Amino acid sequence: MKNLTLEQFTKDTASDSPVPGGGSIAAVCGALSASLASMVANLTIGKKKYTDVEKDMIRIVEKSEAIRQRMLNFIEEDCDAFNEVMDAFKLAKVTEEEKNNRTQAIQMGLKKAASVPFEIATTAYGIMELAEIGVSKGNSNAVTDGLISAMTARTAVLAALLNVKINLDSIKDEVFVENMRLKVADLEKNTIDNEKRILDMVSF
Repeated sequence: MKNLTLEQFTKDTASDSPVPGGGSIAAVCGALSASLASMVANLTIGKKKYTDVEKDMIRIVEKSEAIRQRMLNFIEEDCDAFNEVMDAFKLAKVTEEEKNNRTQAIQMGLKKAASVPFEIATTAYGIMELAEIGVSKGNSNAVTDGLISAMTARTAVLAALLNVKINLDSIKDEVFVENMRLKVADLEKNTIDNEKRILDMVSF
């Protein structure tokens, strides 16, 4: 799916197919955020004015490129997780054994469908640090790109967490749900706070 053209991907998203859906779009936002973080760093590397931060910028490129690739893979993983749940709902449910097997398969699928977007969210959150360094130390001509990287990372995190939340509502494992809810709330708050702090670093 990551190799589709932008035209085809957006067309598939707009169709009546449930995939790619919100989780995949969150991953796309994460990939774009990482790309912008790389852009700021690449526009800084090699400039005489910024020789003292060149090593920082090189590290940003390395880290953001790895995240960009991971995010592209998440697009497919999120679709697979959704399809796994749908396949579980289609299992036979005539005998008691079939009913139990179906219930277990659904619950396992739901946990995966919550875990994948949580991974998307935590990975996207890591971009915010890279964006912040770009904003504070990078090429000043690309400062808005750094800010947009932070904003897009925020969107990726919060969008992915919405998918986590909706799946948690159907999971019966109370310990899993409670632990995940705590982590979601913490990540959500940190993301919002970080975005504000980064945006406040620049005034126009």
